[in-house]
Amino acid sequence: MYSYIGIAFGASMLIIVSMASALSMNRYDATCPNVEPIVAKVVRDATSRDKTVPATLLRMHFHDCFIRGCDGSILLESRGGNKAERDAPPNKSLHAFYVIEAAKRAVEAVCPAVVSCADILAFAARDAVVLSGGPRWDVPKGRKDGRTSKASETSTLPSPAFNVSQLEKSFALRGLSPQELVALIGAHTLGFAHCSSFEKRIRNFNSTHDVDPTLRPSFAGALRGACPLKNKPPNAGVAMDPSSTTFDTNHYKFILNRQALFASDQSLLTAPQTKALVYKFATSKRAFHTAFAKAMIKMSSLNGGQEIRKDCRFVN
Repeated sequence: MYSYIGIAFGASMLIIVSMASALSMNRYDATCPNVEPIVAKVVRDATSRDKTVPATLLRMHFHDCFIRGCDGSILLESRGGNKAERDAPPNKSLHAFYVIEAAKRAVEAVCPAVVSCADILAFAARDAVVLSGGPRWDVPKGRKDGRTSKASETSTLPSPAFNVSQLEKSFALRGLSPQELVALIGAHTLGFAHCSSFEKRIRNFNSTHDVDPTLRPSFAGALRGACPLKNKPPNAGVAMDPSSTTFDTNHYKFILNRQALFASDQSLLTAPQTKALVYKFATSKRAFHTAFAKAMIKMSSLNGGQEIRKDCRFVN
């Protein structure tokens, strides 16, 4: 999910919310009834070759939805003088664009000009979770693809250094509740984190602490070993948790054990409501999966696009 998710503010948010009402569960029943199995096969085949695909597809969907709504803008390539979202620092580590492009080609071969890239990405993110052992949900359909993608807009993505108040405000501006915030942060059970996203917690934290005091000292020592000051590999980092390809409740357990990589995630324990939800999800896979599926449906219903792209990389 990281480097977290953000969205354009103000009038654009009103447009996105109003578009959500146009989505439906049966949008392609007559025009492209096999779209979801087609996408699922492409995701399954890609995952069989690369176990990191589900985590990056899920993160890609989050980053798409919270800039301009779920409009596939993250899939557009930079052209001319415009640097697109996918080339911005928060998205540089995303490596599975080829999966969405392959799924789009497969869908276009059967149902040309019917299914948006944004819908395909929403299906793929759901399939990624299912393949990792997580819940399945019915994805609302009918998103349109956007025509604008600007790397500069990714500066609105919340920081891994946010405290719980900043997180709650950020998610509330997108219409998401504290429960949905905590549920969606559970996506951090999948994937890999680069040292840059947590390095400030393990060295020279502030004037009185070298290490963030909310971080378990033994864990901080292990992170320092993985992120050395000298001769650090360019993509140095650590798995989100030891079972980082399985959609489980371990991330919440790590928060409770003061072993969350991101200060933002650890800060969930500093507010009564979010702390109670961390305990709830850590101890009940059923509660977590149910809450996550509902939050994903709500989040993925944000849309502000204008067209159905023929190629996910370029506007029509």
